[in-house]
Amino acid sequence: MTTTFITGANKGLGYETARRLVELGHTVIVGARDPERGAVAAAALGARFVRIDVTDDASVTAAAADVAAHEGTLDVLINNAGVAGPHGDPGDLTGAEALDVFDVNVFGVVRTTTAFLPLLRRSADPVVVNVGSGMGSLTITHDPERIESTVIAPLYTASKAALTMLTTQYAKAFKDIRVNAADPGYTATDLNGNSGPQTVTEGTDAIVLLATEGPGAGSGRFIDRAGPIPLI
Repeated sequence: MTTTFITGANKGLGYETARRLVELGHTVIVGARDPERGAVAAAALGARFVRIDVTDDASVTAAAADVAAHEGTLDVLINNAGVAGPHGDPGDLTGAEALDVFDVNVFGVVRTTTAFLPLLRRSADPVVVNVGSGMGSLTITHDPERIESTVIAPLYTASKAALTMLTTQYAKAFKDIRVNAADPGYTATDLNGNSGPQTVTEGTDAIVLLATEGPGAGSGRFIDRAGPIPLI
């Protein structure tokens, strides 16, 4: 049985990913910062809840220790937790706001991946899926045919661009682990005020695909539900 840990899994894309993977037979661990919401979500899904705040080293370390004590190994880590950051005039952005966005979207992935590496390396086929965004692609955000080119969100886009590079660097460094990134696309979630035209099921297609591929599927890739997308 495949054991999968998902951060930010109490709602939205994380919850739907958990639901689909439970249906596919995965043992899913719902990671969430809020203990009440996380426990409710896990109970509804038939999964186990583990509290994790990806911005807190001690919380991440404790979460990995919990999984080590209960499951003993981890096959799939899905780094889904993310924040959009502030909206409004980019001229008003502060360094503190930038740190807050990167702390979740990038540094949180570093913390979590590092903490869970020993458990992943106990798996016969370890996988890391980073939930990125086409908003972090220079090519896509400069394509007038794409809706991403119409959005101004400096901190979110910069953090997702950094996450793509982090993904490819991990893929090069960790030869024993498949590390890939998924772009959910413009999906209706709390992150965008539920304005996206895609359903959460459509938005999780690429995530679920990367989480369920067999050995040898490839590492260092960036895909959406239609296939590969530009890394830059």
